[in-house]
Formats: sequence, structure tokens, C-alpha cells
Amino acid sequence: MPKHSVTLILGDGTGPELAAAAQTAVDAALRTTPGAGTIEWLPCEAGVDIMDKYGTPMPESTIESVRKSDATLKAPITTPIGKGFRSVNVLLRQTLDLYSCLRPCKSYPGVRSRYSNIDLVLVRENTEDLYAGVEFAKGQPQTQELVQFINRIATDRKIKTNPATTGVSIKPISVENTQRIVKFAFEYARANGRKKVTYVHKANIMKHTDGLFKEVAEQVAKGYTDIESEERLVDNMCMQLVQKPELYDVIVLPNLYGDILSDLCAGLVGGLGVAPGANIGEGGAVFEATHGSAPKYKNLNKVNPTALILSGMLMLRHLGETAAATRLEDAVAAVIAEGKNVTYDMKEDRNDPSAVGTQEMAQAIAARLEGK
Repeated sequence: MPKHSVTLILGDGTGPELAAAAQTAVDAALRTTPGAGTIEWLPCEAGVDIMDKYGTPMPESTIESVRKSDATLKAPITTPIGKGFRSVNVLLRQTLDLYSCLRPCKSYPGVRSRYSNIDLVLVRENTEDLYAGVEFAKGQPQTQELVQFINRIATDRKIKTNPATTGVSIKPISVENTQRIVKFAFEYARANGRKKVTYVHKANIMKHTDGLFKEVAEQVAKGYTDIESEERLVDNMCMQLVQKPELYDVIVLPNLYGDILSDLCAGLVGGLGVAPGANIGEGGAVFEATHGSAPKYKNLNKVNPTALILSGMLMLRHLGETAAATRLEDAVAAVIAEGKNVTYDMKEDRNDPSAVGTQEMAQAIAARLEGK
């Protein structure tokens, strides 16, 4: 039986509680699946709680563990809004070149939603575009030079911005990075029996960035004649997903659009609490819940562990533990459908006194796997 090394990033806020719950469920899936391997868990610190200790939210020792292990399961980490350190998630993606963000969005009976039978997979380019964070603050000398340059070369666009009061973000999109993310989407579709890949852009306006993304996606699609392909403008894609999500399957997008539409699709299936995620590249594979760290609920044993447990399910598939992954997903679905041992947010009445805690829901999933 294989032994897998897995870095377990504990995160901050409710992160450690969620990490413990996910570990309980994943271990139960492996322990109860004939022929499955085992996991050597490598707990590592990250997040705002260790800033005083290390001077950084992401110590080099944690990054090195991610590099060396077979996979990483990461609990949520707080990202300050408008100040403080940049996103630890972005740091990991860029440092380890985790170029593909995989976000399955699937309906589970028992989860409250206006929709049913949703089964979408978003593939988001993770390393460039506006979301890469190449920005220049207003008032800085280099920013003023950039704005003056833009004003000078864009006279035909009638852009007249004040160099002293303007911030600048840069949107790089390359042939190489577009090729590999679109190939990833098609390979994923082929490996998982998916029928169609939709590539999303705004090439009617951004002709030399999104236009490049569209052109390269069309070229890559020619090598996958067994998979249907199509294009959509990002604004139209938003409307299409709300009106008729059943028409879509695998969706591949540049970084910023992928970030926005992945949350939209999570909304179709009941919210971020049931939305797993993965960041995959040559430097490793990090599996994570797509929601935040909810610090106000820290140590209350209250938050929903489903997203991180399902991220653990994706991790098991990545490690080749397909049978254990399928059994884990089935157990999660069964506990949710039963509606008894679920957290407050999954009850019809959020004040329902029968709601259980984070660890109790994980234990119910483990019990289902053990046939209890």
C-alpha cells in the first residue's frame, strides 16, 4: 500500500479546526477502503497568527514542505483587505508556479440552492492577468511616469488621466501560459469523461490580451477533436450561467475572470461552504477550501467543514486514491442529504438547536465511511 506525504497547512482563524475535521474524514476514507494507502501528515504553520513569530505569514519551511510532499491540504488563511501583506494564496501560486486553479461546483441534495443538478468545473489561469498584482500606487514616481507614458501614446483613445491621482495595474497574458492552462482544461475534460470546454474572454474590447487568450485557445482546441469547444464573452458567460448552467461543463478562463466566475458558480450550488478547490502545477499541488478563515468563529467549533473535506477528496484523486475519494464524496453527500449531523448554515433554520459542530460533522462523515 502506498504511503503519501501530505503537508497540512493549519491556517489561521477557524483554519486549525477545519484542518482537524478534514484530516479525520480523509483518514477514515483511506482506513476503510480496501487496498488504499496511508498518509503521513506534515503539519505546518501559516497565517496572521504567526506573523510575530516569523515576520511573515508564510515561512520558508512551510513552502519547502509543500515543494517536497506529494500534495498539500491547506486550511483557510486571512488576507487583509486594502492593507498588510499580500495574499498567501497568491504567494504560494507564484512561488511554486501552481498555474492551474481547479474549482468543481457540484450540487448535493440537501444543500439549499435555487438550482439542482449543477456539475461544472472551472479551470482558472493562476499566474498572470490583472490578478497577478502588478500594480503601482498613485503618487509614486514610477506610477506618474507610467501614466504620462499612457497619456502620450493613447491620444487616439482620448485617455486623459492625472498622473498624481491615478493608480495603474498591468494585465499580462502570454502565449505560453495560455497554452498550458487551456491544455490542462482539455486534458482534465478528457481524463474525466467531460464533453465540452468553454473558453471565456473579453476579446471584443481587450484585443491584444484577451484576444491573444482567445486565439491561443482556438489553436489548442484543434488538438482535441474528441472534445467539443466553444467561446463566450465573460459578461455573456455570467448571464448564461445564471439562466442555463446545464449547457456548460468545463470552463477555462484568465485569472481575474476565473476568480469572479468561480464564486458565481459556487453560488449556484449553495455557496463557498461546499466549494472545494485545487492549485496544481509543476511545483506541487495545493488543495484548499475556497472560503475565508472566518476569524469571528475561531475556537467555536461552529463552521462548516464540507469545502475542506471535499478538497481532501480532490487531493485523494490527485494521489491516485480514486476509490477512497469516491467513497469520501459519497459519505459527505449522504450526511448532507440526511440533514441530521450538519452545521448550522446547512439547516433550514440557522438557529436550529440540532445543528452540530465542525468536528461532529466530520465524525459523522467518518462514521458513514465506517458503516456505522
